[in-house]
Amino acid sequence: MRLSDFNNRREQVAEQPPKQPHAPLSVAPMMDWTDRHERAFLRVISENVRLYTEMVTTGAILHGPRDRLLAFDPAEHPVALQLGGSDPAALAECARIGAGLGYDEINLNCGCPSDRVQSGRFGACLMAEPDLVADCVVAMRGAVDVPVTVKHRIAIDEMPEWDTLVGFVDTVAAAGCTHFIVHARKAWLDGLSPRENREVPPLHHDLVHRLKAERPDLHITINGGIETLDAAAGHLEHVDGVMLGRAAYQNPYLLAEVDRRFFGADAPAKSRHEIVDAYLPYIELEVATGTPLIAMTRHILGLFNGVRGARAWRRYLSENAPGFEGTPSGAARLVRDAAALVEDTATAQVA
Repeated sequence: MRLSDFNNRREQVAEQPPKQPHAPLSVAPMMDWTDRHERAFLRVISENVRLYTEMVTTGAILHGPRDRLLAFDPAEHPVALQLGGSDPAALAECARIGAGLGYDEINLNCGCPSDRVQSGRFGACLMAEPDLVADCVVAMRGAVDVPVTVKHRIAIDEMPEWDTLVGFVDTVAAAGCTHFIVHARKAWLDGLSPRENREVPPLHHDLVHRLKAERPDLHITINGGIETLDAAAGHLEHVDGVMLGRAAYQNPYLLAEVDRRFFGADAPAKSRHEIVDAYLPYIELEVATGTPLIAMTRHILGLFNGVRGARAWRRYLSENAPGFEGTPSGAARLVRDAAALVEDTATAQVA
C-alpha cells in the first residue's frame, strides 16, 4: 500500500456515517498501552471493534499539551475518549473538547485504583460517591451529543459487592447514563497495587450478568479476565457487550476474526503478514513527522505470538527499532525485514 493509498483510506473512513453507538466487542483503555499508535495498529486488524484511549485527566487537557494528548487518526473510528476527573464543570469542558475533535464516545473512568488517581479524587474511589458521578454525567451529557458512558468496578474495599454495584448504577442511570462498562472485580484502594487489583480480587462475572438481567433497559458491557473470543461469545448471551483488555494487547491477532464473528463482515481475516504490510504506511507517515520508530514497534511485538519465528521477530525489532534515525522507507524496510524472519503462515486459531 502506497502512502497516497493510506491517506485515501483515512479520508474514506472519516466520511463514513457514525458506527453503531454500542459495539459488541471493544478494547479497554489501558494506561501506557492504548495510545494512538496502538489504536491505529488494532484498527488495521479489525475495522469494527471499538477502541478507547488511555485515560486522560481533565487537568492535563485543560492545562497541558492538549493537541498531543488528544491526537488520533481518522482511521481509528469508532474511538472513545476516556476522561479522568471528578469536577463536573471540568469534565463537561473536556467532553466538549473531545466531542469537538470527533471522538465517538466520552467515557468517565470510575475504576482505576492507582494512588495518583485516588489523590485526585477520581477513578475507583468515585464508586463511593455515586451522587457526584451522577452530577458529572449530567454536566457531560449537557455538553455533548455523543454518548457519555461510565466504566467502573463492582465495588471497592469492604463495600458489599451487589448492593454497591446496583446502587451505583441506579444512581448514575437516573442522571441519564444508559451504558455501563463493568470491570467484574472489586478494587482495593489500600493494600493492593494497580497490577494486583487487576489480578488478585476474584472475578464476579455472575454479578454483571445479574445486573443486565435486572436492568434490561441499560446497555451493559462486561470487562475483566476475558481472554478468548469463545469466552466473549458466551458472555454475550447474558450482556450487551464485551471489553477485552490485556489479552488483546498481548495477543493482538486475537482480533483478526472479530469482524466476521461479531460484526457480520464477509471479508476473510488478514494474515499476520498482511497486517504488517497494512500498518507500514502508518509507520512511514509517523516517522516522516518525527515520531520515533519504537513508538510504533513496541505495540506490534506480540503479533506473531505462537508462530515459528516469533522470538526472532521480537528480538530484531527490540534491537534495531530503538534509536532508529533513518528514512521513513528505511523504517518500513526494517519492520519488513523483521517479519521475514517469521514463518509465512495463514491465519491461526484465534478463538
